[in-house]
Amino acid sequence: MKKLLLSSVITLLCLSTFAQNWQLVETKNESIHRSENSFVAIKNKLYLFGGRGIKPLEVYDVKTKTWKKKGETPLEIHHFQGVAYNGEIYVLGALTGPFPHETPIPNIMIYNPEKDGWREGPEIPRKRGSAGCFVYKNKIYMVCGITDGHWDGHVTWFDEYDPATNQWKELPDAPQARDHINVTMVGDKLVVAAGRRSTHKTGHVFDIVIPETDVYDFKTGQWTTAEDNIPTTRAGNGAVTYKGKAVFMGGEGPHHLEAHDEVEAFDPKTMTWESLPSLNQGRHGTSAQMVGKKIYISSGVANRGGQPERNTMECF
Repeated sequence: MKKLLLSSVITLLCLSTFAQNWQLVETKNESIHRSENSFVAIKNKLYLFGGRGIKPLEVYDVKTKTWKKKGETPLEIHHFQGVAYNGEIYVLGALTGPFPHETPIPNIMIYNPEKDGWREGPEIPRKRGSAGCFVYKNKIYMVCGITDGHWDGHVTWFDEYDPATNQWKELPDAPQARDHINVTMVGDKLVVAAGRRSTHKTGHVFDIVIPETDVYDFKTGQWTTAEDNIPTTRAGNGAVTYKGKAVFMGGEGPHHLEAHDEVEAFDPKTMTWESLPSLNQGRHGTSAQMVGKKIYISSGVANRGGQPERNTMECF
């Protein structure tokens, strides 16, 4: 009985930390439907781009609540986590082409918002897509991913790219291979959770979801796997850092047709998970971003697989 009461108190304390709920964002105009896209924040603007097919990049201004269409991407880009670096957007760890043998894009692609233009960056030594990407101390990192679309070839690779010197460095492999991930940094620690091992070769595209939570400490250069697994196993989720915790939202899994609406937070200090208020609409195949003190998530797919695509956005 005492354990039950203590558990209830802890749950109430956790919920009080995240007292608000998700709200659908009412915009003055609509964005296009898309999925397997990325979502990147630069100052007060959100850049939504990529997905199946070649589509225009769209910019959302959080102050005016309006979407503005920009130029199309130079090729089809999907299954990736774009990152902001020095006022530009870097794309690496992305796929192109049709299911199930999508091809990793061989070079970094860089978008300049002021010029509304793309340029080709350096070649990526260890090519894969559906990888997690992030920026830490002026360097860009890529972790895990898959080398052959949805067919096979999921990897544990962890790479560092220094844009200042144009140099690549291989870091210690992650404990678990996984693809269809978004990752996030909390202080000096990288949190890698959710995702799956897509293996269409054996008919297991959706069901090999990864429960373990892996944490890389940049101070020690060591990986640790938490004893506490993610409560809801899924892939294709968004991830941001919020109030000192890694927040994972949405995703798809083998458990039901509808996309996940669950939102869960991992605390690297205690190495434990907690549940947060759910999304209004389940979605997968998209990213989430912070602007100010709000989390934004847009687009994605409502059901497992590729249809139907959403064009709605919500914030927390």
